[in-house]
Amino acid sequence: MDARTRLKTLPLRNRPRRLRHSTRLRAAVRETVLTPADFIYPLFIVHGENVRDPIPSMPGICQLSVDQAVEEAGRAAAAGISAVLLFGIPASKDPIGHENFDDDGIIQRTVRALKDALPDLLVVTDVCLCEYTDHGHCGVLNHENPVLPAGYVLNDETLDVLARVSVSHARAGADVVAPSGMIDGMVAGIREGLDEYGYDHIPIMSYAIKYASAFYGPFRDAAQGAPKFGDRRTHQMDPGNVREALKEAALDVGEGADFLMVKPALAYLDVIRRVRDAHPELPMVAYNVSGEYSMVKAAGERGWLDERSIALENLTAIKRAGADLIITYHALDAARWIEGRPPA
Repeated sequence: MDARTRLKTLPLRNRPRRLRHSTRLRAAVRETVLTPADFIYPLFIVHGENVRDPIPSMPGICQLSVDQAVEEAGRAAAAGISAVLLFGIPASKDPIGHENFDDDGIIQRTVRALKDALPDLLVVTDVCLCEYTDHGHCGVLNHENPVLPAGYVLNDETLDVLARVSVSHARAGADVVAPSGMIDGMVAGIREGLDEYGYDHIPIMSYAIKYASAFYGPFRDAAQGAPKFGDRRTHQMDPGNVREALKEAALDVGEGADFLMVKPALAYLDVIRRVRDAHPELPMVAYNVSGEYSMVKAAGERGWLDERSIALENLTAIKRAGADLIITYHALDAARWIEGRPPA
């Protein structure tokens, strides 16, 4: 019996290719569909006016002054993107990062400008110390406790600063605060601080599972927050662990987190799925980080990959793994690709 004859003997219901033979049919039965509203667009904010400084390790991404950030956010909103995530680069740095919680700090000024210009756009603010401190670490460092190593990130002292930062961002008009330092108790500390000052309506998007990843290199160029010594392995997670990720997520849920995040995304799709299944009651966020973005850009520039196709495939994989929202530097281009328009 030849192959054609054998095929004819199969029950007709066992021919799945029927649903693949045209573009419209494939689209009609697609299980995971990307939309621009799935994306959160990160922006790096600097002092000055009319500043658009390209970041060499992240082609297409710039450090922006407040006025330029408003313009870029306007483009995002026009493309249907749901939110922006703000990272600030201060005018000066010090051991605890005073500009971080200054009501006239770079992020606070940006939030007010964005809410004035684009009141319907969700503004999420990163809450951490690394960009603002002169040492580049995510918290207050130990210099006096002889029991702990010099330079160790002090947990509870850092919580006080994170709460002050969050309250300052909320006062400026932020819609969501996003603590990223992986400091124990950060959600509870921020929740207590926000509630004390009457901001009990402000949700917390917790970087609940943030790995000590090699994919962050370009971000550290962009945010100028690389540690001056050592690394962040004492508070960020070991890449080999997933049971610990579930523990971290459960702790943050218990402390009052309103969103859970996994960072990075592509190397941790299994973690996204495990956390999604463990906590279906909360929105799941995944951070498609700078190194993941830059790899695709570099391969696209060299003609090794088609940037559009691979970026959309990566983002689809992240959503298929369980993410409701994706923080991605490809947000603006991806939104335009989805709508059938050329990138900027």
